[in-house]
Amino acid sequence: MYVILNAAMSIDGKISTRRNDSSFSSRKDWIRVHKLRSSVDGIVVGISTVLEDNPMLNVRYYSKGKDPVRIIIDSKARIPLNSRIIKSSKKIQTIVGTTRNAPIRKINALKKVGVQVLFSGKRKVSIKSLFQQLENLGLKRILVEGGGEINWSVLKIGLANELIVTISPVVVGGRNAKTLVEGEGISNITNGIKLKLTRTLINKNEIVLFYKLG
Repeated sequence: MYVILNAAMSIDGKISTRRNDSSFSSRKDWIRVHKLRSSVDGIVVGISTVLEDNPMLNVRYYSKGKDPVRIIIDSKARIPLNSRIIKSSKKIQTIVGTTRNAPIRKINALKKVGVQVLFSGKRKVSIKSLFQQLENLGLKRILVEGGGEINWSVLKIGLANELIVTISPVVVGGRNAKTLVEGEGISNITNGIKLKLTRTLINKNEIVLFYKLG
């Protein structure tokens, strides 16, 4: 499996403001992102992204694109049945990765509207196990557009092959604003996850950085 992490952030490393505004990318960058979406088999986000943004996670800005399978990491199956993703699940294949602790009534409701449910982990979804199940389903190329917690989970266990970051020419600050990678983090810089810069794009004052891992 080949895993790509893609995100947009401010110069000071925030992927959203303290009020969860995450509209950093320009239209030109959105075209790039949607072209990237069309090239993968599946797109992964966490439940927080769904609850805060209510996204569609489809391909809109690239006319030749196909919609990838949408995968939501949701340990307690909190995804609203009236969310845009669930309401369109019969048109676009949708998977919810959850745990056995999720309410069975909610699981049955998701299945009833065409959502495929995958179980991994006990109280929290095991990213490694879930991604293995996705690979077994034939999803070989995955795009992660999650928040800082999911980015950390994917990076710390070595699942990511590539990281693409758009840097928007703005500073937002805020100790409660979300950053590109959160989680527990690494205590010593010498043990940090190493990356290699392979490419850069410049769109006026916006910069896109392409990194390889491993």
